[in-house]
Amino acid sequence: MNIFLLFLLSSLSPFKVTSAQTKTNPFTPKASLNRYWDNHISNNLPKPNFLFSKASPLDRVNSAILTQLAAHNSLSAHNSLSAHFASFCSLANLYCSFDSPSAQTHQQDLVAWHFKDANFAAYSNKNFANYGASQLDGGDSFKNYSDGLNSPYDSFKKYSKDANSHSEKFTFYANEANVANASFTSYGADSAGGSGEFTSYDDRVNVPNLGFAAYNSDANNHRLSFTGYSHDTNSGSETFVSYGKTGNANPTEFSSYAQDANIIGSGFTGYGESGTGQNNSFKGYGQSANNPHNNFKSYGGGGTSGIDGFSNYRSGANVGDDSFQSYARNSNSGKVSFSNYGKSFNPGNDSFKDYGTGSKGRTSVGFKSYGLGRSFKEYAKNGVTFAEYSSLSKEGTKATKTESSGSLVNKWVEPGKFFRESVLKQGNVVVMPDIRDKMPERSFLPRGILSKLPFSTPGMSELREIFHARDKSAMEHVLTNALAECERSPSPGETKRCVGSIEDMIDFATSVLGHNVVVRTTENVSGSKQKVMIGMVSGINGGNVTKSVSCHQILYPYLLYYCHYVPKVRVYEADIVDVESKSKINHGVAICHIDTSSWSPGHGAFVSLGSSPGKIEVCHWIFENDMTWAIAD
Repeated sequence: MNIFLLFLLSSLSPFKVTSAQTKTNPFTPKASLNRYWDNHISNNLPKPNFLFSKASPLDRVNSAILTQLAAHNSLSAHNSLSAHFASFCSLANLYCSFDSPSAQTHQQDLVAWHFKDANFAAYSNKNFANYGASQLDGGDSFKNYSDGLNSPYDSFKKYSKDANSHSEKFTFYANEANVANASFTSYGADSAGGSGEFTSYDDRVNVPNLGFAAYNSDANNHRLSFTGYSHDTNSGSETFVSYGKTGNANPTEFSSYAQDANIIGSGFTGYGESGTGQNNSFKGYGQSANNPHNNFKSYGGGGTSGIDGFSNYRSGANVGDDSFQSYARNSNSGKVSFSNYGKSFNPGNDSFKDYGTGSKGRTSVGFKSYGLGRSFKEYAKNGVTFAEYSSLSKEGTKATKTESSGSLVNKWVEPGKFFRESVLKQGNVVVMPDIRDKMPERSFLPRGILSKLPFSTPGMSELREIFHARDKSAMEHVLTNALAECERSPSPGETKRCVGSIEDMIDFATSVLGHNVVVRTTENVSGSKQKVMIGMVSGINGGNVTKSVSCHQILYPYLLYYCHYVPKVRVYEADIVDVESKSKINHGVAICHIDTSSWSPGHGAFVSLGSSPGKIEVCHWIFENDMTWAIAD
């Protein structure tokens, strides 16, 4: 390592620069950004404060240190960003707390053997180890637990193990969090009687990351209920490993599980395996969700007299992908019922492999009103019935599309999210969707650091090392989801790019629109989720059809935007007025897509507005911290 880097590393933690020095120093990332803007934007309009506020806060010394560390990342384990991970995240204002926080600094442990009822209200970030173990009767209540936190992490290890008739309630648990991590290991194992109830658990969470390992294993008649679980979440995962394994008569009910969620993934491995008299019900599971993925592996395998019911499972969802592998294989006298399963308004893909094969006794599997796009491989020919199974014929496709026009699928789209251009008239009263930014606060990286970091699937191993992403961790999910979105092939006619620096965003916008550009966003979040009145409206570029570049956030440790060129649009600015007082509360920016001919027929806009590609224009507001670039007037 050279002498210069040694000096820089010695300065990393204690070196401080005053705000006055940062403003005047020409070598800071913000000073460099100012020069870049002046050299690449040809007009003299004021610089956009909302965009510049997202620039890297690094001073010149720490910027130089981290740039050197990024350059040495693949050469030296000690002199790398990974070795200085905490400093990198803190100094550069990244968000790196997707997984377990430090037990010493952030998390309190409750390692206890308690023998009284407990009420945990408004608690957060706790570790419950052996809590309630061997308890007789009584109950615990977790209400508003970790509610509204940005990244809660809770661990329940051997909770209620060997308990008798013990009841647990989780109500409004981790609601409206950004990244929720919860681990239930050996929860309720060997317990007898009692119940566990999860109500409104992980509701409206951005990235839920939940693991149930050996949950209710070897339990006897311990009832579990999941109601309103992971409702309206975005891109998360839940895993149930050896859930209820070798249990006896443990009824489990999933009601409204992952309803209205976006790309939720659930894995059930060894669920109810070798159990006796298990009774599991999936009702409204994945209903009206967008592209849910569920994997049932060795579910109910080797079980005796188990009863499973899938009712309205993934009904009204947009596509989706479910895999049932070795489901109920070698079971004895089991009963499985699929009613209105997978009646999605866009066909999904389901795979049934070794389904019910090798089963004994009077094993019964019934499919009633089962949707399109299913593959059955090596399933038991005897005891499996298919009633009203939709084929891949034109008639079957037509029936599915007809069903999608009902009110059920409209629940998938938030009121006010999409609207027609005629809505943007002064005096109109409309519903404003929730335009609040739900993602954690982060900053862009300076281009000098960003250019030295990998950002591709082939570079995933190095990315995992830099950001300390453990296997199957929330951080790994965040990294892979962002890469998948950024590496996705563009839609027909779309030009897109993911950017992690303001300089990169400027380059992309000016490459499409030229150098005389302006960037806009909605002023604040006032009026969200309520009726508002449209005030004065003005059309950008005279209200004529123009082109724009829209940029939307992607969840990532540093600030990352998905920018894409949008041809044939009209862009508007509109005052947002309180309906009662008639006072201005916001200044909104809306974009109307004139040509929708290349959009998917299942796009939420057509589901909401009741039309099809190319038939109508579609408008939407620019949400908080999203933005749109256009040619300056």
